[in-house]
Amino acid sequence: MTSKIYLQNAHSTVAIENGELISFQKNNTEYIHQKGNKGWRKSDDEMFPIIGPTDKNNFRVHTKKGDCIQDQHGLLREMEYSLISSDEKSANFIKNYEKNTKIKNSKFPEKSSEEALFWTFDFTFEKNFTLENDILTINFIINSEKEMPFMLGYHPAFLLSDTGKEILKAGSEKITLSDVYKAGSNAFPVFGKEKIVLKNIDKNDVEITTKGFNNFMLWTEVDNMICIEPITQYTSYTDQKFSEKNMSLSKGKNSFSVMIKIL
Repeated sequence: MTSKIYLQNAHSTVAIENGELISFQKNNTEYIHQKGNKGWRKSDDEMFPIIGPTDKNNFRVHTKKGDCIQDQHGLLREMEYSLISSDEKSANFIKNYEKNTKIKNSKFPEKSSEEALFWTFDFTFEKNFTLENDILTINFIINSEKEMPFMLGYHPAFLLSDTGKEILKAGSEKITLSDVYKAGSNAFPVFGKEKIVLKNIDKNDVEITTKGFNNFMLWTEVDNMICIEPITQYTSYTDQKFSEKNMSLSKGKNSFSVMIKIL
């Protein structure tokens, strides 16, 4: 069942649908890509426990508890969020996974040979939204056994002017939409940064600040939206095998955050 939750204060309104950020407006101006518009079928999503395509590895990921079957960007996005709590300033969601449970792969059979996905570890994945002082903070909390291998990426899409003139700034680096187009499906990497500013043409700029990720990748194929994605690992330009040797290892409880501020 679809249900929308709204977070509001004097100047800003956030809309969340089943754990997905579908709107962030300040002074009645929209900053989030709208589903149904050209570009991407979603407004945000998560990549876990894998980032990137796995077809070169025959969809297998090696862990100390055996090989798992994972499709591109992992199985978390195939699961549904449950609402924990909400009020006018916050909304908290969770996904629970029991190890070796098979999850239907929505890419099968058109885009994948794998009908079902699974992971060899239990985990819970929380996504918590807070709107305060016109800043939207999204906290991710992953609970699992210690040393569970994982990658994490957050995949929000931002609304653009459809002119192709927007610029992104990461420290002293300036990135154009043309640069992002050239990267194609690999996505454009930004390493060792915790902040990116989207310089808009027709409205205020947007600042995205992170904790725990330390990298971004940028993706779009159209002029009216861009995905600015905090990531723990970037896999597209490497031939790395999907093994826990190339992943983060859980501390038991792992916390990450993304702050979206309209400047």
